[in-house]
Amino acid sequence: SLQDVGKEKNFVFLSKKIEPSSVLETAPLLDGLKKELAWNKFSGPTFTQSYCWPPIAWGRDVVAISHQGNDPLLYIPPVLTLLQESDYPALPNMSGVCIYWTREPPLALILCPGWKKAQLVFDLLKTYRKGCRCLHPMLITLGLNKEAASQMELRGCEVVVTTPYNLLRLLEHNTGFLCRLCHLVLDEIDVLFSDTCEQVFTVLDCCKKATAQARGNLPHQIIAVGAQWNKHITPLIKELMNDPHILITVIEEAAIFGNVQQVVQPCINSDRTAELLKILDSAQKNLQKVLVFTDSVTEVEMIHKALKSNSIVSLKKHKESKCTAKCVLERWRKMYSSGTPAVLVLTDDCLQSMGITDATWVIHFSFPSPAVFGQRLQSISDNFCPGIKDSAVDQEDTKAKSIILLTESSSCRAPEIFYYLKHAEAEIPEELHDLTARVQESEEDEKFSRPLCASLKTFGICRNRTKCPDRHQINLSIDMAQNIAAEMIETPERVTILPLFIVHATNYFGRIVRKKQDQYTVLAKEMNDYFKVPGHRISVNTVEKSVFCGLREGAICHRVQVVETPAKDEENVYKVTVKYIDEGRTSQVNSDQLLHLPVKFQSLPPQAVEIIVCRVKPIDNEVEWNPKVTDHINHKIKGKLHHAKVVHTLGKTVWVDPMVGVTNLPTMKMWINEYNIRSEILSTGLGTDNPEHVAEIQKLCPQMPVLDHGQSLE
Repeated sequence: SLQDVGKEKNFVFLSKKIEPSSVLETAPLLDGLKKELAWNKFSGPTFTQSYCWPPIAWGRDVVAISHQGNDPLLYIPPVLTLLQESDYPALPNMSGVCIYWTREPPLALILCPGWKKAQLVFDLLKTYRKGCRCLHPMLITLGLNKEAASQMELRGCEVVVTTPYNLLRLLEHNTGFLCRLCHLVLDEIDVLFSDTCEQVFTVLDCCKKATAQARGNLPHQIIAVGAQWNKHITPLIKELMNDPHILITVIEEAAIFGNVQQVVQPCINSDRTAELLKILDSAQKNLQKVLVFTDSVTEVEMIHKALKSNSIVSLKKHKESKCTAKCVLERWRKMYSSGTPAVLVLTDDCLQSMGITDATWVIHFSFPSPAVFGQRLQSISDNFCPGIKDSAVDQEDTKAKSIILLTESSSCRAPEIFYYLKHAEAEIPEELHDLTARVQESEEDEKFSRPLCASLKTFGICRNRTKCPDRHQINLSIDMAQNIAAEMIETPERVTILPLFIVHATNYFGRIVRKKQDQYTVLAKEMNDYFKVPGHRISVNTVEKSVFCGLREGAICHRVQVVETPAKDEENVYKVTVKYIDEGRTSQVNSDQLLHLPVKFQSLPPQAVEIIVCRVKPIDNEVEWNPKVTDHINHKIKGKLHHAKVVHTLGKTVWVDPMVGVTNLPTMKMWINEYNIRSEILSTGLGTDNPEHVAEIQKLCPQMPVLDHGQSLE
């Protein structure tokens, strides 16, 4: 995508002049913090950090948009410095406001887009607080259980890290949480606004009210960092920030902030020149400084000749030109200053040597690749409209303009430009929509040999199919290559499952245990008896990929398959990656641990199946389970028998609803249900209902029958 190219090109748009701190030794940070950064092999400050750190350390409001916008070290070092070096007045007496605090409320709040990012930020704070004195960060993760939120005791801490949803749940029971807030950090502001816009604005409104009610002379600072500009940053700046430092090191994002008008003009390839002439006719009337970009010398010569034959004065520059870049640039600027429309036709490889930044229009005669699109936009950067984009301003009145000629040959590069234009809220013609859809369909077909998307299987949805590397359609040759034996699911309304490897809260690997004589139970006993004899433990001389071996772990023997071996290892003992084919887990073992597995122990097919519990998902639209839930479920179910109802199967994957833990009472010839896994997850407060799950699985593989779900196991 456009966000992945040209990182750290040393372009920066600044709303105020900043002297960057490009060397750690001279950065405005605590000496102890500098030492801690160096101890942790910190190689910065990077270009973006060098511009971010000074204004943050000065206590100013800051908006920073960068390819590094997801890096917490953009703000953590200067915020820690500020907390240590500033004198904060004691909390005024506000009777009844902060009754839930053992000590004073936090000075700084870091709002992250999800639990995983919040955990990362918290871990970094714990690491770098060593360079400060008496700093106590706290990570707040609250589920839907209101009782837990009301009973949480927030002991004295200077910095709290949490998410918008968690903060709002906390504020319901801790009304004084924001009464001493001085520093608000919005981490990954673009993601916060795109995923939790309503919640973020509610938080900002709470902050605004708390600031208005605050007593004493408390400083207030808002820091927003991200990878992309977002239209909701505008009201944040206007309503809550005080003359902020705005810095953008991504040229494409600066163009959006700078109100560049983006135009896509569809045409057939043979009509590009005619379309260009129409566009330049408008430029002639309005006296513009125009750059026409193409990717070949031949096209530069062709365009220059066409313009000349239509009485349009133009200059040309490519790598074979006799005139130097300086000469062409001087002539181009003289044309404009004398009142003549200035048109320069050039190839992309000439732009850097010419250093043009004051053009008003760029015309993309050749469809831009992501790598050159930003470079082309940089040539009009002097005419970006500084300040906040006003929705009342008509884009026709803006000076900087980017015009893309879209032809039938543009398809391979269409998606990246499409997503950028959509992000920029530009008008997108139907032709570009269609091109992008065709390319996406082709890209999805190219994933046909990839594994089936885990999120699609687990939750029935993949949030970002375009970036997901895995497949989102059934490939029978892969998905049905190994099927669960019919006799393993004789009665789908009740199967016995033994989960042995817990991937996360709703995804496990294990075995389906037959009610009568279970074949694996018999096999396991025979293997254990066989390998008890020392003479039977014959080490594998040559370890090859895909070979089945035996592996003893204590008194238990396993069947494993070699997944990966070192490319070349001259040592006698080396690490080998193996898969436990009857459990589903993989592990690294020493090569000398692998034992020759007799053929009689290989006849039973691998017994491991994938198990997915249906109709439950993480709260707050999270895409991954919080480790607290997974740890709880792992402790609860691993190695214990369960009864489940199978609602769907695909290859060696079974979807179950419900799945309950059971205890056998052999003397009474009955089983007792102890817990329902789905209910157990919901009880943590970190899971919520996912009613569409089974229906989405049915859409994915309609050829497979789905049984009724949600019925209790009698």
